[in-house]
Amino acid sequence: MSSGVETVTPGRRLGLSEEYEAGRGTYTRNGMIYSSILGTKVVEKAEISKEVDSQRKPTLLVERSNAKFAIPVIGSEVLCRVVRMNPRAASVAIMMVGSTPCQEDFQGVVRVQDIRATEKDLVQMINSFRPGDIIRAEIISLGDQRSYYLATTKNEHGVIFAQSAAGNTMVPISWEEMQDPKTKDTEKRKCAKTF
Repeated sequence: MSSGVETVTPGRRLGLSEEYEAGRGTYTRNGMIYSSILGTKVVEKAEISKEVDSQRKPTLLVERSNAKFAIPVIGSEVLCRVVRMNPRAASVAIMMVGSTPCQEDFQGVVRVQDIRATEKDLVQMINSFRPGDIIRAEIISLGDQRSYYLATTKNEHGVIFAQSAAGNTMVPISWEEMQDPKTKDTEKRKCAKTF
């Protein structure tokens, strides 16, 4: 990005542990440093210590910004993580509103009738989303006291990130299927149109 500020989501790869120290809001796995929270990526310069001859590595950390935070409103485009499902609805945690991260996850619901604009009676929840999927959706109603109501009826809304049963990142091969590039297994999803 031109401004040098990079917003990162949980699970985003930030760098190699050989080159950086892991700081606040990060964790290390298999030699890589990942973001554990939603926020802004920061690289702190290493301090040169006089007592020790070797130079320390710079520190990667993720900071939550108190200056700006998002509150979902009707018509907002949001990024969500599917938390749990039943045959009639998927419960989601809203992580971003537009391009602004939320201070805390808001609860939302995608009802089965709000997944597709056509053939609503043929939609099955298990063929649209799975727990752990990251989806792009639009807020259509403030819902009840606990949750916002979301819809994925537009072509650009739907699953944008999913993992296969084998744990590999899947790629969309049609508007209703994603494929694991390593095992070549396909799974049903309501895929978002890529830009």
